[in-house]
Amino acid sequence: MKQLTDMVVSENIRLSQNYALLKLCVEGDGKQLPDLEPGQFVQVDVPDSKTTYLRRPISVCNVDDQGRLWLLVRDAGQGTHALVNLQPGRKLNVLLPLGHGFSTGFERGAKVLLAGGGVGVAPLLYLGKILAGKGVDVRFLLGARGKNDLLLIDEFKRIGQVYVSTDDGSEGTPGVVTLNPAIVSGEADFICCCGPMPMMKAVAALARKRGIPCEVSLENEMACGLGACLCCVEKTDKGHVCVCTEGPVFNIDRLLW
Repeated sequence: MKQLTDMVVSENIRLSQNYALLKLCVEGDGKQLPDLEPGQFVQVDVPDSKTTYLRRPISVCNVDDQGRLWLLVRDAGQGTHALVNLQPGRKLNVLLPLGHGFSTGFERGAKVLLAGGGVGVAPLLYLGKILAGKGVDVRFLLGARGKNDLLLIDEFKRIGQVYVSTDDGSEGTPGVVTLNPAIVSGEADFICCCGPMPMMKAVAALARKRGIPCEVSLENEMACGLGACLCCVEKTDKGHVCVCTEGPVFNIDRLLW
């Protein structure tokens, strides 16, 4: 059930010039987060902004052992710039949980490849943790422009095997993720993907070619997060649907790519 929740910034870890990891706890003694699915997202109100009127949609990156919500935020505009610079103790109003997440009902021992690029790696951390807890063989394929753009690598390594691709070849396999042996020739029973649209389309095409079921998390522009504004509409096999309510995670068989 969706709810508006007041949260407090417990930590703000600046990962690089353009990325910050916010760890939020629910305000109030004894209050807890609602159940969150890997792949769902939240809408965050930007405090004290005279120019940012809409909430910002951000993927659920993790829910840690302390019950804190992790949000990986990229400094991409006025709204997110304000968020990445929030100080610990600052209050935020958050609408959650929103959307439908990734599939998690795999058999123990199933080989699931989680492929992400840029800030798109965010939902894969929580997904990987949930799957690993169920005995799934989790493997991560993480892409970035360069070594310094790789995010939360140590956190991913705590969960499963990590493969890396960088555009400039400064770390891991040179080039885009679809050139990485982990996906080109590696074993996988299922692929979950989130990242830039060209990357997701390339991963989807490769998954189809290899006959591997695949889900992708779309990052269409969103305003309301509730299916009212129609900003995030995507054309599917069943017509136009709102990504924020029907997704953001879709099986690639539903998408007209």
